[in-house]
Amino acid sequence: MRDRSFAPSRILIYLVVTLFAAAYLAPLVVVVLNSLRTNEEIAQGSMIGWPQHLAWSNYAKAWSGFCVAETCAGIRPYMLNSALVTIPATIFSTLLGAVAGYAVSLWRFRGDSWIYGIVTLGLFLPQQMRLLPWTIVLRDTGLINTLTGLVLIHTIQGLSFTTLFCRNYYVAIPHELIRAARIDGAGFFRIFWRIILPLSAPILIVTVIWQFTHIWNEFLYGVTFTTGQQQPVTAALIALSAAIADIPQHGVQSAAVIIAALPTLLIYLLGGRYFVRGLTAGAVK
Repeated sequence: MRDRSFAPSRILIYLVVTLFAAAYLAPLVVVVLNSLRTNEEIAQGSMIGWPQHLAWSNYAKAWSGFCVAETCAGIRPYMLNSALVTIPATIFSTLLGAVAGYAVSLWRFRGDSWIYGIVTLGLFLPQQMRLLPWTIVLRDTGLINTLTGLVLIHTIQGLSFTTLFCRNYYVAIPHELIRAARIDGAGFFRIFWRIILPLSAPILIVTVIWQFTHIWNEFLYGVTFTTGQQQPVTAALIALSAAIADIPQHGVQSAAVIIAALPTLLIYLLGGRYFVRGLTAGAVK
């Protein structure tokens, strides 16, 4: 049999994939290298270069020493803000999306298709269109410039994605299971808790990774509805950039970017294989 390991087509595929990977990783490599270089070294050379000496102090300064919005505590409090928004919003939106997806896929009722369409309509609305309605809601509820307001926004906004994911997964579950449980007297929530939820691990992992990454990296709502010490880390990074505009400190700024990106990178590295597996779990009925 002819060895196809070094066939021209395979070599071309590897070359193209390698070039794409290099293009995507190049900005990350530049930021990582700059985070380990001193400001003087970058000023004397260029933004692209190997560190002559590893400046780990950039990370310590970015974490707890640099001044952001007139508060010299680094990005640590803003990382905490992002965690206080991301974790509850991810949990709430995932659970509510699972219940909604179960309701419109396995617990059919009149008008369920219309409700499903209205919920998923949020996927196609630009975020800028939602700013004014959310401004009115947060103003009337007194939640402007609060972390609770951001939790509310991301929980509601995430329902479109989580309902879509869970509904597409649940339609592959045999309807006979639901009929048998209803004959035995089980109700809506008991069926969900005892039957549907134990079968939902793959898609719940998908929704958690998706929601966590999206909420942590979200910038528009954080910078629009919060100020000062209530801002998430993405908004604080912009304030950090503005604070060092007169005297650029690219090393500290790069270190802050790496620290802010670590949670989502860890989530993807730890659960990335489950993400693809969960997306395809309900593809074949």
